[in-house]
Amino acid sequence: MKTTELFSILDTVDSTNNYAMAKLHAGLAKHGMAWFAMEQTAGKGQRGREWLSQPGENIALSVVIAPAGLFTSQPFVFNMAVANACFNFLATCFKEELTIKWPNDLYISDRKAGGILIENIYQGAVWKWAVVGVGINVNQLSFDPALKNPVSIRQVTGKSYDATTLAQNLHQLILQEVNGSAFASAEEVLHTYNGRLYKRNERVKLRRENVVFETTIREVNKFGQLLTKDSIDRQFEFGEVEWIL
Repeated sequence: MKTTELFSILDTVDSTNNYAMAKLHAGLAKHGMAWFAMEQTAGKGQRGREWLSQPGENIALSVVIAPAGLFTSQPFVFNMAVANACFNFLATCFKEELTIKWPNDLYISDRKAGGILIENIYQGAVWKWAVVGVGINVNQLSFDPALKNPVSIRQVTGKSYDATTLAQNLHQLILQEVNGSAFASAEEVLHTYNGRLYKRNERVKLRRENVVFETTIREVNKFGQLLTKDSIDRQFEFGEVEWIL
């Protein structure tokens, strides 16, 4: 493992989020520390899914954050700030159509380039730590056929990249965005996130339980609920609906 003060490189690990969590529980982590893995053997995605990635080809990064400012009372605004940072990172690589698919996926046109998983540590009712896990497809050219719509930065640009260098850049952008947004207004963070929202003002198909329906994406509110409109106004919690793409 190669180490600097805040950014460490792991050759192989089950999950960078698990590794960061273990460091926190052992009292060996502080705000801003990050771990990047060349290989993850059991990467974690949203809702218990695995995040599969070819060794050395992509970004598998976890950053430890001590929530501060407005984040402590509005946790989803923190999620939005992280998503905004990841969007800004991808925007440094190319100018293709980038969006944030609610709640925490990174899309290029209609294809998934990456995702975010945030896990938290509470002490009673106090939110002490967040572990921000980010996976981004960088150089990978072939994917598991079971994945619906993956894409890598290389597939879009035709260029190969040093994934470690990109991970270091992403780490810095996350810290800049989080440290700045903690003392900005929630409305500002929300406005930026919604301006980048996937399929905003477009009609989409969603599935709730066994019912598929059409509705128009409006925005996401500060509580992280997706607001849509068809014959009625609707709002959905994370995990309540599934996108039909």
